[in-house]
Amino acid sequence: MLYRSNKVMYDRKTETLWSQLRGEPIVGELVGSGIKLEYFPVALTTWGEWLDEHPDTKVQSRETGYYPPRSYEREDDHRAIYFAYREDPETMFPIWNRDEQLAPKQLVLGVVADGAFKAYSIDAMRESRLVNDSVGGTDLVVVASSLSADALAFRSEGIQFTLPDDAPNSLPETLLDEEGAVWHVERDRLWKDADPAQTLPLHPANVSFWFGWYITYPDTLLYGATEG
Repeated sequence: MLYRSNKVMYDRKTETLWSQLRGEPIVGELVGSGIKLEYFPVALTTWGEWLDEHPDTKVQSRETGYYPPRSYEREDDHRAIYFAYREDPETMFPIWNRDEQLAPKQLVLGVVADGAFKAYSIDAMRESRLVNDSVGGTDLVVVASSLSADALAFRSEGIQFTLPDDAPNSLPETLLDEEGAVWHVERDRLWKDADPAQTLPLHPANVSFWFGWYITYPDTLLYGATEG
């Protein structure tokens, strides 16, 4: 099932339908309950990048019993299940509320903080690699890979960060603060090399199509379009 051209989830206990981006019930007996799903981070990256970062990773077999192995092709392969959909610039069904600042299927990293919403174009982040910003009064540093859609947002507590000169093209491994101190980048936090107890947490963020993010959060700002 789709809700505003976005696939929905359902829970097996009540069969309530849930919005992926909001993590909230939209149809069913749990609507109005105040329940919100806990954020669980994932990485939209390449196998090469992930393996470099996590060399001991285990891989699920393509023999899943649900689809034939040929169904699990990389997304830029014409045999991939959603290749045709991703290649088509338009959505399968009409979008009743859209914004033309980006193409509908351009990827963005979407952030919600203090009741405010902001999106960071993945294409733009591949170029800049690092952005110091504030969303709804929450200071953030957003870092990204130049090779994939991998991007993370961390709460920066007002600290301004830069990339080291030798930063890899993949997700940065370290950042530098205003005093030149080194901070290590992990999937759930930043931590200071000189004082590992000093950490900055990951902030919840979602990589999604622009049309999906905008139709869910129409009051969103778009980094680089309305401000620098």
